Amino acid sequence: MAKPKRFLFFGAHPDDADLLFGGTAIKLARAGHVVKLVSTCNGDCGHHLMRRAELAARRYLETQDAAAVAGIEEYQVLDNHDCEIECNLENRKEIVRIIRRFQPDVVISHRAVDYHADHRHTGQLVMDAAYLVGVPLFCEDTPIPPRAPVFAYCYDRFTDPRPIRADAAVEIDSVMDVKLAMLNCHVSQFYEWLPFDKGFKDFNHLTMTTEQKRNWLLTHWGVRFQTAANLGRDTLIKTYGDKGKTVKCAEIFEFSPYGRPMPADEFRVLFEP
Repeated sequence: MAKPKRFLFFGAHPDDADLLFGGTAIKLARAGHVVKLVSTCNGDCGHHLMRRAELAARRYLETQDAAAVAGIEEYQVLDNHDCEIECNLENRKEIVRIIRRFQPDVVISHRAVDYHADHRHTGQLVMDAAYLVGVPLFCEDTPIPPRAPVFAYCYDRFTDPRPIRADAAVEIDSVMDVKLAMLNCHVSQFYEWLPFDKGFKDFNHLTMTTEQKRNWLLTHWGVRFQTAANLGRDTLIKTYGDKGKTVKCAEIFEFSPYGRPMPADEFRVLFEP
């Protein structure tokens, strides 16, 4: 294999990377590429029963379990409170330093259009860092990387001001069981908080079989992977040929103009192992 590529994903919460990049991350890690996931907050608001400090500790352990399942090198969780991510100088510097230290080829994050303020602000922080990564006198204590990374946005369902473009699309049918195993690690979210938030007040995962849990995840979260595949159908066909016509689940990415330039055809296959 040629020199391994380095991928850095910034999600707002300690399960966003798993949902939006998990399948691609699994494929890349299996192929020998280096993947790092970052959550910009500790997730300490994502529950209806637990106390914040206990929840943050629990969610950190869930990220480490998910990383182990996926074979991912590092899952870093920053010590910012959930629902309190701000686009301030301190956070901007932290994002810049993380990027410089890891020296990624590709940085992925949210678009700055989303229902959750933490998603929007994380996307904005990464966008703001894109140019500053290469400014030597900003964060002088951390040397700039030898080459600027490519920046990309991950999938979201929002259409205002416009839908996300599927400039790259990765089939994840082949690793769906492992991706679901990653999500399964986040018990506090997918089996406790999110069912409550969705109105399933009497939901009890303790009585569920493994197959029932799998079906629950596919029913309530699998639809976004299917929607992504349909949005990216033309790109999937360009990438996989006729096989792209039958892909059921995918993760899609939009090229960001704020990082290193790259021809469209190169970006389209950038996420392929």
